[in-house]
Amino acid sequence: MMNDFWFYIKLGFEHVLDLGAYDHILFLTALAVPFSFKNWKQVVILATIFTVAHCTSLALSAYDVLKVDVGLIEFLIPVTIALTALFNIYRILKNEGNTGIYFIGLATAFFGLIHGFGFSNYFNMLMAEEEQKLTPLLGFATGIEFSQVAIIMIVLLLAFVAQDVLRLKRNYFILAVSILIVLVTIPMLMDTFPF
Repeated sequence: MMNDFWFYIKLGFEHVLDLGAYDHILFLTALAVPFSFKNWKQVVILATIFTVAHCTSLALSAYDVLKVDVGLIEFLIPVTIALTALFNIYRILKNEGNTGIYFIGLATAFFGLIHGFGFSNYFNMLMAEEEQKLTPLLGFATGIEFSQVAIIMIVLLLAFVAQDVLRLKRNYFILAVSILIVLVTIPMLMDTFPF
């Protein structure tokens, strides 16, 4: 039982850090880039909201409550990344430093649901032999959370180096990273466009 739990923690950790499927890293980078170490708790809370939503959609799929078209989800995942980065750009260009954390939290939860459905088919294949599904879901959620916090801390560290050591203006840093994320996401959108 405990071996299974550790297996799913490792699976969740590797799922987020998989460089071959870097959509998760891109989304977390876009989510975290407007933040700094002084408000790290807010972005960790957002990551936790994302984890809960991600695992909720996995649970809905694992327990056959809801199935979603995989092709549509594969397209919506890069849409969520692009929208998060474009929102950062919009806030910088409109000089809106703080948008309500509740709005960002709701958007993060919705995007987490989408990302979870993107992984649900593979996860369901892994759990086909499992009699009970709660332990794998909790292990997977734990692994996701650990890896997301690691990515967020790396993004915050890069922001610190760019802004406090290299003296790059905060808005320029957020703008540059967000534009780069949009550019990286465009081919993903084109490859997964369902129509």
